[in-house]
Amino acid sequence: MNPTSSPRRGWLLLVMAGALAAIAGTTAAYLTREHAWRYLVAAGCLAQFLGWTLHGRRQRGGAR
Repeated sequence: MNPTSSPRRGWLLLVMAGALAAIAGTTAAYLTREHAWRYLVAAGCLAQFLGWTLHGRRQRGGAR
């Protein structure tokens, strides 16, 4: 890592927040038998997808 590069840890925080939301939604849906928690699970999965996509975007073009 050189001094001019800036790590984008914010996108990884989005991934972790999405994972926690998905786990919380899954647990709540199992315990309460309410189907409304599916939206929290879907939002968590979407947050994970966006986080991984935006985090990986900086490595396109063959840069490692």
